[in-house]
Amino acid sequence: IIKTLIKTIMSPELRTYLAGQIARACAVFCVDEVVIFDELGEDAKSVEGEFKGIGKKGQACVQLARILQYLECPQYLRKSFFPKHQDLQFAGLLNPLDSPHHMRIDEEAEFREGVVLDRPSKPGKGSFVNCGMRKNVQIDKQLKSGLRVTVQLNKCQNKEGKVYKGVVVAPHVPRTEAGLYWGYSVRLASCLSAVLTECQYKDGYDLTVGTSERGNNADHITLPAFRHMLVVFGGLQGLEASVDADENLNITDPGVLFDLYLNTCPGQGSRTIRTEEAILISLSGLRQKISAVFPDQSKG
Repeated sequence: IIKTLIKTIMSPELRTYLAGQIARACAVFCVDEVVIFDELGEDAKSVEGEFKGIGKKGQACVQLARILQYLECPQYLRKSFFPKHQDLQFAGLLNPLDSPHHMRIDEEAEFREGVVLDRPSKPGKGSFVNCGMRKNVQIDKQLKSGLRVTVQLNKCQNKEGKVYKGVVVAPHVPRTEAGLYWGYSVRLASCLSAVLTECQYKDGYDLTVGTSERGNNADHITLPAFRHMLVVFGGLQGLEASVDADENLNITDPGVLFDLYLNTCPGQGSRTIRTEEAILISLSGLRQKISAVFPDQSKG
């Protein structure tokens, strides 16, 4: 979970670089979902439009979301999903995520991301998909062109054929069944409470962690068992500012919102830790504790 600091940065190059740092951190630590919320409680739930500066409330979140989505998308699919846009002016200069689903053209893999092509197929045959290979892939279903799909390639391929064969699977399958990190999804939330209540998972987040210098020392805790863990970061004024601005919350202490309220960098030598720094510090500190909950990570 990320609170955007982009609106505090004037330069479009630095705003883009900040988003790239966040994306890299999420990929390195195998984050599955990024939720961006505005601590002022502005309603930003779409990535339509463009960020026009500090005076445009909520649009900083939109720009961050768009850049994160752009970087998560495999390079060979970006032209299909991201037309030229001012928010992405400098995104091409950012370091690539190089996640497992960012395949090279000749790389052999069981799964690939693709886009359904506007190409007719014979009756009873499935659509054609561009999966970033030298040949297109014909899948098992007829789908609307322009959709992004996750494709599982057949183990036995006719190398002399004009196309490869495969089947469409749910986007989570490479992660949950093959143990592969398969990128992150991006969600916009209008306020802090919406982060918690608009969860995409059926049973919600079963372990919520707030981060603050006022929290308990993270070095001394053990994580309980969980399926979906949520880690929340505040902005320059901490999570307290987000709680004060949220009309849905009648509390003053952010700690009561979370199962754990942690200080992941006790004894800090700076008065402030920036969000992009806090993400790296916190996820690095929590990594071993998460591994202890899931000792057999080879199964996803």
